[in-house]
This record gives sequence, C-alpha cells and structure tokens, in this order.
Amino acid sequence: MNINIIVYFLGWVLKIEGILMALPCAVAVIYQERSGFYFLGIGLFCVLAGWLLSRKRPDNAIFYAKEGFVSVAMSWIILSIFGALPFYLSGEILLFEDALFEVISGFTTTGASILSDVEALSKCMLMWRSFTHWIGGMGVLVFILAVLPLAGGYNMHIMRAESPGPSVGKLVPKVKLTAKILYVIYFSMTVLQIVILLFSGMDWFSAMAMSFGTAGTGGFGILNSSCGSYTAFQQGVFTVFMILFGINFNVYYLLLIRKPKDAFRCEEMRNYLGIIFVSVLLIAWNIRNLYPTFFQALRHSAFQIASIITTTGYSTADFDLWPSFSKTILVAIMFVGACAGSTGGGIKVSRVAIAVKTVKKEMASLLHPRSVKIIKYEGKPIEHTVLRSINTYLIAYVLIFAVSLLLISLDNFDPTTNFTAVAATLNNIGPGLAEVGPTRNFGLFSPFTKYVLMFDMLAGRLELFPMLLLFAPRTWMKE
Repeated sequence: MNINIIVYFLGWVLKIEGILMALPCAVAVIYQERSGFYFLGIGLFCVLAGWLLSRKRPDNAIFYAKEGFVSVAMSWIILSIFGALPFYLSGEILLFEDALFEVISGFTTTGASILSDVEALSKCMLMWRSFTHWIGGMGVLVFILAVLPLAGGYNMHIMRAESPGPSVGKLVPKVKLTAKILYVIYFSMTVLQIVILLFSGMDWFSAMAMSFGTAGTGGFGILNSSCGSYTAFQQGVFTVFMILFGINFNVYYLLLIRKPKDAFRCEEMRNYLGIIFVSVLLIAWNIRNLYPTFFQALRHSAFQIASIITTTGYSTADFDLWPSFSKTILVAIMFVGACAGSTGGGIKVSRVAIAVKTVKKEMASLLHPRSVKIIKYEGKPIEHTVLRSINTYLIAYVLIFAVSLLLISLDNFDPTTNFTAVAATLNNIGPGLAEVGPTRNFGLFSPFTKYVLMFDMLAGRLELFPMLLLFAPRTWMKE
C-alpha cells in the first residue's frame, strides 16, 4: 500500500476542512459570539497540520483501488473527529460521543440528531451543523479532486469510493474537470434556492442554513419544529429542491450541454419520479381526514415523500401519528432512496430497479429454461460485473443491517424504534419512528449504540465497502 500518498491526501483534507471553518467564524463575527474562537483555533490547527502532512508530494502519487478506498474512509473519519471538536470544546454539546454523532450525521447528510433543543445552539454552531450537510452532499473529496491533480486516471478510484450509486463514470475525459462540473452544478442550484428563499421573506441566515440542508439532502433544521414553522410557499420550495437534488447530476449535465432528449430518456429518473408521484397520491388519500382540505394533505404528503426518498429528513408534520399504511410506505421508500449520482442516500433507485429486473429474468428462466434474456437498463445491457457488484452490495447491506439491529437491541427499546433507527442511519435519512420519530431524537441511546449507528451512517454514505475494508486484514498487508 502506498502510505505516503494516503498521508499526503489526508493533509489536503485537513487543510480544506480548516478553510471551510471560516464560514462559521464569519457568522460568529456577525452575531458577536465567542464560540467562533473554537472554529478559528481548530481551523488554524487543521490548516497547519494539513500543511505539514502535504508539504511534500510523494514521488509515487498514484492511487490504486486499495489506496482510494482507504483514503476515502480515513478522510471521512478525520473530517468527523475535527469537525466535532468545536461542539465539544465549546461545551454546547457536553459529551464527545454526542458531538461526534452530530457531526457524522451532518457530513454523511443523515440528519439524525441527539439534540432535544436545537435552538439552544449558537448561530455559528447551527451554521456549521448545516454546512456539514453541504460539504458532505457532493463529497469533500470530489472537491479536492477538482483542485488537486493526481497521477494519471487513477484518482477515479477516489470518486468511485465516495460517490453514491452502483457505478460512477466521468462526464468528460478528465476526472478533474468532471469534479469541477459537478461542483458548479451543485453550487449553482444551492445559490438558486437561497435566492428564492430570500425573495420569499426568509432571512439570510435561515435561507443559507436550510438550503445547505436541502442541497446535501441532510435535514438538520435550525428550529425545533424542523420545517413546520415555515410558510406553505417555503415548504413547497424545500419540496421541489429536495426532489431536484435527488436526481442524478448527469441529467443536469446533459441539460447543460443542450441534450434534453438524452436527459429525459434517463430510466432511473423516470422510475424515481414515478415512485414519488404514486407514493404522494397514496399517502394523501390515506391522511385526507387528518387535514381540513385534501390540498393540505397532498402538500404534507409531497413534502414528506420528497424528504424521505431523498433521505433529507426534514418534516412539516409528525408523520409518526399518520395511519400505518402511510408509515409503511415511508419506511419502504427509506430503503429505496434517491438516484445514483445524486446527493441522496439509500440503496438507490437504479439498484432496486435492476434487482427487480433480475428477479423477473429468473422467473422467466424458470418457465422457459432454454430462453436467453438480457437485462437492460438505460437502454444498455447490464454487464455481469455490475450485477455481481449489486448482488454483493445487497448482501453486505442486509448483513450490516442485521448485525446493527442485533447490537442496538441491547439497549432494550421496542422493535420499531430499533428497526427504524438502523434504517434511518444506514440509509442516511435522519428521523425514524417511535422513540426516534420526527419530534424526538437519538440522545436516548447508550454510547455503544451511538457508535454502532455512527458506523452505519459512514458506511451508508460511502456505499459500505470503504468502511468494511478498513477492518479487513488483507487491506493492510504488503503485496
């Protein structure tokens, strides 16, 4: 393993994190908050430590698959540890495991919180908490790829290890340019949402913080009511942008280069929008008697479906009080998730669609053993390696889910709480049901359970394998 290039890369990660802490520092200056000194001190330390680690570029600057996966997993762990320090050292979150849980939930765009009173945090802490969603949404390492040239095309291993979805390809021949295009689209859409929210009457702080949470499909609110206190128009803006950020960014690139026909031929996007449309109608019909008008039921249904399928986790209502039929739909789409290549989490629509097609193919083979049927997706035949990787992912997913569920059951909470807590963290959603519902939090769990759920959040965001490979002895063996 090329340890030197991993250390060099981690140095860049620390430098970037230190620079990004300038935003909460600026917020602290505006609101005259002393907590900003913690961001200043830790930010300067990160920049200095990062400079020391990356001051000399290694002679061998090539990333192979092993180095890519290890670098990504270690980067997210280091990001989280240093990102948690301002919360802990300032005393605004008393326990380090709680501060670490909160910031991992932020960077992984999960939105699960241990805080019972969000509004008690200072403005700079709230901004950092929401900003971690935006940083983690597209991936800080994708940003680094945009500014840090590495040898050859091997840095594609980094993008594949960090980007959500069954497969990641280059939009253009160079990975560096691909990363820049992704961030230009991401930044532009975020700015557009901020501007619309400002015109709706929202103050600049709320508009930025909530847009960061929407863009990263994270879900950290700055009010105890999450999104329940905002106007119907503002909730509608959140709904639309959550859905937009859950679409594969390749679609936006195709629109950008004026290829709308190719963009709208995207099978995954059509499946994704179809699931949303059907789910919204079903839940709106089921909860119609809980609201004065059907339009209100439709509005809350659309918001919650958009929030859950994109794994954002915002809420306008306590959906734990909705009928079982509606809650079952919400739990089901927790697992489906958004599109590959988006900022959303979950298993991903493309994986689910390909798995369904695989089942249909096997059923047809049972009826007609001699027939040869090729599985196609997006109009192209699915290669055997892709099917194998999807099957392996699903097996690993079920195993991690089962083990996590077993471990957190030691806290002796009810099955609904345990099941949805794992589902909400492994799928990077945020709220679950029962004791971890939208009006409650994850602070009730023991430190051990919180660390299990932290692992689930990181594993879910990084598509399982980068985190699993850290525990594989062969990863660290010399070859």
